[in-house]
Amino acid sequence: MPSPRTRPATVLLLASALAAVGLGPAAAPAAAATVPVGSGSYSDTRPPGTSGPTTNTGTPVTPKVTAAAKNRPVPTNDWWSSLAFQRYGDNPYSTPMYGHPLTYQATAGGLDVGYPTSPTIVGDGRQYEYAHKRDLTIGLTGLNSPDTKADDWSDWTVTPYWSDGARTLRTTIGHGSPFVYAKGSGGNAQITTAGAPTVFADQGNVLGITVAGHHYALFAPTGSDWNVAGSTVTAGLGSKDYFSVAVLPSTGALATFKKYAYSFVTGSKVTWNYSGGTVGATYTLTTEAKEGGERGTLQALYRHQWLHTKDPLTSYTYVSPRGTMKVREAASFTTSQKASAVLPALPKSNGVDAARLRGYLNDVVNASDPFSGASDTYWTGKALGRLAQLVPVADQIGETAVRDRMLGLMKGKLQDWFTAGGANEFSYDKDWKTLTGYPASYGSDTELNDHHFHYGYYVYAAAIIAQYDPAWAADSAWGGMVKTLVRDTANPSRTDTAYPFLRGFDVYAGHGWASGHQGFAAGNNQESSSESTNLSTALILWGSATGDTSLRDLGTFLLTTESESIAQYWFDADEQVFPSSFGHDTAGMVWGSGAAYATWWTANPEEIHGINVLPVTGGSLHLGGEKAAIRRNIAEMERENGGPAVEWRDLLWEFESFADPATAKAKWDAGHAGYTPEEGESKAHTYHWINTFAALGAPDATVTGDIPTSAVFTKGTTRTYAAHNHGSTARTVTFSDGKTLSVPARSTATGSGTGSTDPDPDPDPDPEPPTGNTFQLRGGGVLTTATGGTAGSDTIASAGGTNRDGTPYQPLVYQVRGVNGTLTPGAGTAFRLQVDAGTTVGLGQQARVSYDFTGDGSFDRTETYHYFATDPVTGWEEYTQARGLKASTGSLGNLDGGTVRLEVWSAIGNGTSKLQTGTDKSVLVIPYS
Repeated sequence: MPSPRTRPATVLLLASALAAVGLGPAAAPAAAATVPVGSGSYSDTRPPGTSGPTTNTGTPVTPKVTAAAKNRPVPTNDWWSSLAFQRYGDNPYSTPMYGHPLTYQATAGGLDVGYPTSPTIVGDGRQYEYAHKRDLTIGLTGLNSPDTKADDWSDWTVTPYWSDGARTLRTTIGHGSPFVYAKGSGGNAQITTAGAPTVFADQGNVLGITVAGHHYALFAPTGSDWNVAGSTVTAGLGSKDYFSVAVLPSTGALATFKKYAYSFVTGSKVTWNYSGGTVGATYTLTTEAKEGGERGTLQALYRHQWLHTKDPLTSYTYVSPRGTMKVREAASFTTSQKASAVLPALPKSNGVDAARLRGYLNDVVNASDPFSGASDTYWTGKALGRLAQLVPVADQIGETAVRDRMLGLMKGKLQDWFTAGGANEFSYDKDWKTLTGYPASYGSDTELNDHHFHYGYYVYAAAIIAQYDPAWAADSAWGGMVKTLVRDTANPSRTDTAYPFLRGFDVYAGHGWASGHQGFAAGNNQESSSESTNLSTALILWGSATGDTSLRDLGTFLLTTESESIAQYWFDADEQVFPSSFGHDTAGMVWGSGAAYATWWTANPEEIHGINVLPVTGGSLHLGGEKAAIRRNIAEMERENGGPAVEWRDLLWEFESFADPATAKAKWDAGHAGYTPEEGESKAHTYHWINTFAALGAPDATVTGDIPTSAVFTKGTTRTYAAHNHGSTARTVTFSDGKTLSVPARSTATGSGTGSTDPDPDPDPDPEPPTGNTFQLRGGGVLTTATGGTAGSDTIASAGGTNRDGTPYQPLVYQVRGVNGTLTPGAGTAFRLQVDAGTTVGLGQQARVSYDFTGDGSFDRTETYHYFATDPVTGWEEYTQARGLKASTGSLGNLDGGTVRLEVWSAIGNGTSKLQTGTDKSVLVIPYS
């Protein structure tokens, strides 16, 4: 285990082809010891004495796939990778796989399926888990397979395969899918339950059963009949080979799920686009009709997805470790987000003293070893990143000699690694179709861990070099090797035969995974989400510097998507994801089963909180969009630490500066003299960062520019606009609030902007402009002043038999942003909500209304109302503010681009209820004009 200041991570990832998409030279590695790529090269064999992928006992392994898939690059670092990577020699099937809402594990008899709905707290309160627990096994009568292999896969679905010689079984599973689609031969369909099931519906070939409190529907071909014998349920398939199983959100959903039970999902694909400061994505499932003509389907959206879609959603929901999942009744959905801001460096400001900065820069460039003895891919990458951050900073103050010395150091180190045959090199593994750097570290070779972490630093450094020396970055020079690393970690091609599609990024989960093999009971994991976004930032900067807009836009999609996932799943920014029993405001690691207040190497709170901050770069600006979460994060760190940061003080000062620049500067002023920088940091960078934010203000995520390399900072009421133009001609950047900024060629510009300011700078507005003070509730979590909606309902999750009075628990959340209003003297919040508990006894629904006056992510006023006890008679009842205020924080004030949020949850009881949407009978009225 490394020293306390190092960070062993957990995962895997990337050498030749696809000139068609501009990501490298030839199609597959040449059959020679050294494969030339421009001025560089890599090896097609590992250096003597090194290892590639192995089991945990050191036995070499090759991908565990069927003959049909043997020539396809295996997407390691995925939620299901243990199907293909046998990390443990005694388990030829899989470890638990977390698709959400369902969980899976392959066994000799088929596919174990579970639906964990209650979290457990483990590790002395430091981890919450919705751990896989088998409800049932999907198989065939008599099936006893010696192993399970990956037979097919697409962007977020996979098909495991079993065969014992007499019987074969394939099941298709995926993120967001409530269905498991099975095809089998040689035996009858067989469902084996964990306990004797309760049958709630029997329609012959359609059977509804309840197991461990979870409702499932079994669908056999028309003409078949399910037979229940204890915990074994079977159905003959006749001349057919298909059947499906679905987890139901309620027994009443059976008819809807039956409609789509024979529309089998055969593939999944995401497409993305960037335009004018907005990132759009479309998630599509392809299907095959096994019976009838239905080709639609049902899919559950994660929180980071449904927050950003306007597509209609049903009232069905599922529990997951990522918060509530909402169900879409269609084969596709789209999302739209403001693009996350990126700059090569923070811009020049009058808050930085050039002479002082010059001294700090000289300390770095004149060090006896600027690379601090780094020899492996990770620590070399960290050292490259430290230098790369300072190149534009030196350039800002006219220190061109220092700038060029740092560029020379970076070029020399990259060229050393980009040339096969020396002490450092990259080697291609033809079996795993990956490029591994040697010396390797933290399992990047034997487990294929962390390639996106390690190589992101290399691509980032190369992007900074390309900004100043385009010739170095040409494919015929060193750019070809840079693109080869990109193909290993973030390949946009699905047809490349040398590398898999987006190895390090799970497009549906919305973030990267670190473990190459996923061989853990808790599923896959990612610790340093910020090192994942470092690669995305590098793609944006490299694509911008080299004119590769496709790669630039890929990076923008990855960064923008993961920034929302980080906010929700690592920082619980909306306080809607972490179970109340977890007791932490941040997670150091996210697992398939949940999250942990931990790192791989230490329990030091500074490093738990800092690991998802480093490296701090111009690609970290998205963190400034969640200022309230940062304040909670820093406060918890100081509580757990017994005081302010000591070891990683520089990182945590920079982190605090995203929310409170003046406070961060005060800490720097008081403590900069006697500390050792974190390995990827320098006093030059920390000084420049903190003092620039102190002068310009924190990032303002409410305004975006129409190129990816642009950002806005706000101090008080003053906005500063910044953009970098990588192009060879001047251009004008237009911001979403109507301001423009002229930016010379190959330069960064800042200013107050010209032109009029749009009072509502949101390029992705709510369905109708928020004018007026009466808001209707709409499916998908929307509050809108628009009328004429379609009546519907959302399901309020059960309180689970626990008293939740006053504390939101899996609430329905409705929100509107960009609201302007003057507080009406003497007025107060009002609402009328139509709720229905059906025939369930003892339920009570509760509401909380929150106001963020300026839209900065910090709620200034919250109002929690006494709950409303519903009757056990089917029909709508009206819950209003007349129940009385139970608790409040803050005072009401005027709204200036503010956010209004309504949360509704079950305060008591053990059953779900419904909340009416889409009508003028369920409304929130705010006291503003």
